Amino acid sequence: MVHSPLRSLGRFALAACAVSLGVASLGAQTPSTPAPTGPNPSRFDVFTGYSYFGAHGQLKPLGVNYSSIDLGAIGSGAYYFNKYFGGEVNFVAHPDGKNDGLYSASAGPIFRAPMQNFTLFAHGLAGGSKLVGPNSYHSYQYHNPWTWGTTLTAGGGMDYDLPFFNNRFSFRLFEADYRYVHTNFGPYTAPPSGPTGGRANISGVDLSTGIVTHFGHIIPPPPVTYSCSASPATVYPGDPITVTGTAANLNPKKTATYTWTSDGGTVSGTSNVANVATTNLNPGSYTAKGHVTEGNKPGEMADCSAPFTVQQFAPPTVTCSANPSTVAPGDSSTITATGVSPQNRPLTYSYSSTAGSVTGNSSTATLNTTGAAPGTITVTANVVDDKGQSASCTASVTVNAPPPPPAPTTSALCSINFERDKRRPTRVDNEAKACLDDIALNLQRSSDAKLAVVGNAAGTEKAGSKLATGRAINTKEYLVKEKGIDSSRISLYTGSTDGKSASSTLIPTGATLDQTGLTPVDESAVVKPAPHKHKAKK
Repeated sequence: MVHSPLRSLGRFALAACAVSLGVASLGAQTPSTPAPTGPNPSRFDVFTGYSYFGAHGQLKPLGVNYSSIDLGAIGSGAYYFNKYFGGEVNFVAHPDGKNDGLYSASAGPIFRAPMQNFTLFAHGLAGGSKLVGPNSYHSYQYHNPWTWGTTLTAGGGMDYDLPFFNNRFSFRLFEADYRYVHTNFGPYTAPPSGPTGGRANISGVDLSTGIVTHFGHIIPPPPVTYSCSASPATVYPGDPITVTGTAANLNPKKTATYTWTSDGGTVSGTSNVANVATTNLNPGSYTAKGHVTEGNKPGEMADCSAPFTVQQFAPPTVTCSANPSTVAPGDSSTITATGVSPQNRPLTYSYSSTAGSVTGNSSTATLNTTGAAPGTITVTANVVDDKGQSASCTASVTVNAPPPPPAPTTSALCSINFERDKRRPTRVDNEAKACLDDIALNLQRSSDAKLAVVGNAAGTEKAGSKLATGRAINTKEYLVKEKGIDSSRISLYTGSTDGKSASSTLIPTGATLDQTGLTPVDESAVVKPAPHKHKAKK
């Protein structure tokens, strides 16, 4: 089993490097083209390939040196419990065709690091080995055949993922293992009497390459997701906000930790629910951010954000009404102002009017129209909230003009009777003068009033018209000359009343005398009789 190990090892190394560089160049990408994301790691890998074991050791006690076990085949199967860790079983055969060689079977843990298009792995194996074959230095010396011993293997390698058949295969660019073999060949027999016994300690580098076939996939748990929302999403300064986060894909075996931040207001909370205090926040848009974590690995934490808006305080609104809306001078009207604050802020009321006077400082006030001229009075109601924002409204009240005074009417005064003096049927006697004195007083009290005197005659009197005229004239004569009444204030008429009389009617300014049945006396055409002289009775 003596070969040229350096030359063989060199050929293998050159071939492996050439293959590795070629495959790597096929998978290389320009910096401007991102490499595709690989599939989920496989659950079970089967590797078959070509192996070269460069062995160095010595058979004791003969002192015979081992230099190489040369070429062979390798096969392994690895089952992965998760993305990174699994168990591996390894089989290696290095026959050289001369009924000698090395065969080993070992098992142990394997670790891998999946990356984009490549997978790095490392393993440590322990198992049994079988070293067989004659000694190549002396034909009469040979080992006891098929002798089992112990083997230890440690190393690692790199696989390149082939994009064929849905990434079912990978090319093992290299596997480099350090292998140690210890074998006992039985009792030592001095040559040339029989098989050579003793023990062999062999160690060296085992280089391999080949194809890896993947079966199944390790599907990682879905990453933690986190969403949150603010309620209400729009508030006024000082209103509270509740932010609720909803996490998905949490591991029930782990404890989730929640934290909250906000770029506005004060946020508090250590669970999936937080509260944001908006006191003194300026109007604008803000965001509350939540973070949930159950570990430091990728997929075990997530963030969420919940926007909210603080809006400017809206001013109050107010509407007004008046009841009644039309009043008589001096009457009152109730003014009702209905103020509303969108934020239910406290409101203060005040009132003013263009005429009259208005009192009240609540939602109702009273307008007093005393002294106000007829027309429309405008009442203004003003409301102010505790933020200084105000609104106003108006209500109109119509003050009617007072009704016109009743039209003046004529009034009948006392009448004079001319029945007593048969000889002088038109004379104003003393009894008549008492009536005329009273009439004079009425005229003096109503300086703008006029007087109508109507003379009448009895139907039995001859020249009745003349007598009626005389009676009217004599009545006026007394009032003018005896009582000083302006003659222009007295009008004379003759009437149709059957009787020896003279009636008088007071006519205030604005009043109209009903002249039905009356005939005006033309005083310029009447010859007044000479004053009658009375003789004293003896």
